[in-house]
Amino acid sequence: MWPSSHISRPWLRWYEPGVPAELEIPEIPVTRLLDDAAGRRPRGTALIFFGRRIRYRQLRTAADRFAAGLHRFGVQPGDRVALILPNCPQLVIAFFGTLRRGAIPVPLNPLHTEEELRHQLADCEARLAVVLDRSYAALDAIGDKVSVEHVVVTSLLDFLPPLKRLALRLPLVQTQRRRARLTAEVPSDAGLLRFAELQRPAQRRVRQYRLDPAKHLAAIQYTGGTGGLPKGAMLTHRNLIANACQQQAWDTGCRDGGEVTLAVLPLFHSFGMLSCMIAPVMRAGAVVLLPRFDGEQVIKALRRHKPTIFPGVPTLYDHVLDSPRLAPGDLDSVRIFLSGGVELPPDTAARLEALGGDRLIQCYGLTEASPAVTGNPLGGGARNTTMGVPLPMTDALIVDPDEPTRVLPYGEPGELVVRGPQVFAGYWNAPLETAQVLSKGWLRTGDMAVMDEIGFVTILERRRDVIKVSGFSVFPSEVEEVLRRHPAVFDCAVAGVRDERRRGERVVAYVVEHPAYPFSADELHRHCERFLSHYKVPAAFVPCTDLPRTMLGKLQRHELRERTPSPEPSP
Repeated sequence: MWPSSHISRPWLRWYEPGVPAELEIPEIPVTRLLDDAAGRRPRGTALIFFGRRIRYRQLRTAADRFAAGLHRFGVQPGDRVALILPNCPQLVIAFFGTLRRGAIPVPLNPLHTEEELRHQLADCEARLAVVLDRSYAALDAIGDKVSVEHVVVTSLLDFLPPLKRLALRLPLVQTQRRRARLTAEVPSDAGLLRFAELQRPAQRRVRQYRLDPAKHLAAIQYTGGTGGLPKGAMLTHRNLIANACQQQAWDTGCRDGGEVTLAVLPLFHSFGMLSCMIAPVMRAGAVVLLPRFDGEQVIKALRRHKPTIFPGVPTLYDHVLDSPRLAPGDLDSVRIFLSGGVELPPDTAARLEALGGDRLIQCYGLTEASPAVTGNPLGGGARNTTMGVPLPMTDALIVDPDEPTRVLPYGEPGELVVRGPQVFAGYWNAPLETAQVLSKGWLRTGDMAVMDEIGFVTILERRRDVIKVSGFSVFPSEVEEVLRRHPAVFDCAVAGVRDERRRGERVVAYVVEHPAYPFSADELHRHCERFLSHYKVPAAFVPCTDLPRTMLGKLQRHELRERTPSPEPSP
């Protein structure tokens, strides 16, 4: 798409002295990471789940048994296996076990509705699904509308120590009754299995199915779907291995077998899957699994397990920092705060940097890049108001979004395009959508950005979110930043709403008002006029109780646009 002469790498200076600009990506399956970790540290802790520790040797054995179970129930190499689970040992076991068999894991959100599950299961044509008992009802409601032949049901209690079951006030007898009731409600021909049935000892160790890491898929990861139905991003074994190598090379202080990662981010999301599962296994580290965000449990995990790596999103960090239970020293063990998902607000960055400025990395990625693309340097030189510089072996350019073969100069905003070994193979069953974003290894991210002369990338907006007003481009984030200065604005979002009269769009602000300050559209209008050009001033201000966001805090502007009735323009 773009000749190599257009690509300059001013950011290479940030890779010295410890970070190599080029890496040797091993041509291995993802399961080799688990095999190597179990070989180096068989008794090393792999997973910690509410006090229960699973060693690397045990994890490898469990994954091998799961692979053997898949074989017994007819799952063939290349088949899709849906993993509808929160953060728990079963997800990690099933992920590596599915790969051992040569099948393709499809991690899905256990909180999905029946409609969301039906679309994704039908799209990937999953042959077997592993589901949490609490999520089984949504899967059961789908019935024969998808191709799932076997359903494996499991519970969070399956891997809890007995004392922890009592502590959580979930007595074993209630659990047994619930399991019996669940089994009774499912027809005998429904193919219902217990997770333990895929953990029966195998007669011999299962060998890794032979595959080409550059071609065979290691995951189908559905995108967030902020602009329509989610699409399945096809990530190869090489994609995931490469991104794990890139992240490890970036962290020159990483200690093999010495890191503890706090996994609050969901593993069914690409950010959590890579940073809280694959990368830790590469370095034979321990992972503390929390099924969901619970402030009290996070504080307990910080105190008890002393994590050294804490991947998160800004809202997660804010909740922890605001917790009245957080005591001085609770975060001292954390060597790296790895922030991603959404832009890190300046006040959150300042609070984290106050704990140690060289411990915070704001990074940028997207599912289609496995996901990491850029990151701020560790150990000094970070600019956490930006998304950092491209990772090793990653090329990045800013191009004209309407004429993507035209590369823009430093400092001029445009669309970010990237190339590297972590860039995905395309969308599952969607060749047209694939061709729209992928060309000769270059990925159109759809994000509007600017790059400075030394390679730091600042994300401005999603391209689809840029508002066109009378031919002018309006970045919602710019308007939102101005609105947040007003004391009446607790939170806000700006979106473009179709304006038929002007044959374009108008700017609409959705405002969550501060409880101590009355909402006044006229006052907010005058406030914006002081700081914004006239075409950027919102034409309407709509009061809201909250804003629609994804689990990782990403604003879903399409839901704002769909709200009715349409707001009337402010005077």
